[in-house]
Amino acid sequence: MSERTRSPRRGMCAAVLSLEAITLGLTTPVMISVADVAVSTALVVGLGLMVACLLVAGMLRSEWAYGLGWLIQAAAIGLGFVVPLMFVLGAIFALLWGSADFLGRKIERERAAAYAAMDAEFAAETESD
Repeated sequence: MSERTRSPRRGMCAAVLSLEAITLGLTTPVMISVADVAVSTALVVGLGLMVACLLVAGMLRSEWAYGLGWLIQAAAIGLGFVVPLMFVLGAIFALLWGSADFLGRKIERERAAAYAAMDAEFAAETESD
């Protein structure tokens, strides 16, 4: 993959989801031992969200996957109703996700403009020779 086609947005968002997967996976034993959630429910919710993070991180080549990423952020915050600390952790990850999405888009726009200017300059030099 060339430097021009590598997506900083995808890389940053995938990193956030990968780290969030660890956090959400670790909520499973907390839900069981601290929040007294049924084992089956805790496994489905905690490990399900963990797997969802990893799957969506791999699907970020498609624009619709970023929408799924936002849904995961909402679910992580909503998990705070079961494990109150997840209100804080979910909000932190949502902030990281939003920052990665926003800054990644900005970097991609600025990079495209810089490459376009560089290509135009190269074309002008080639024509003058």
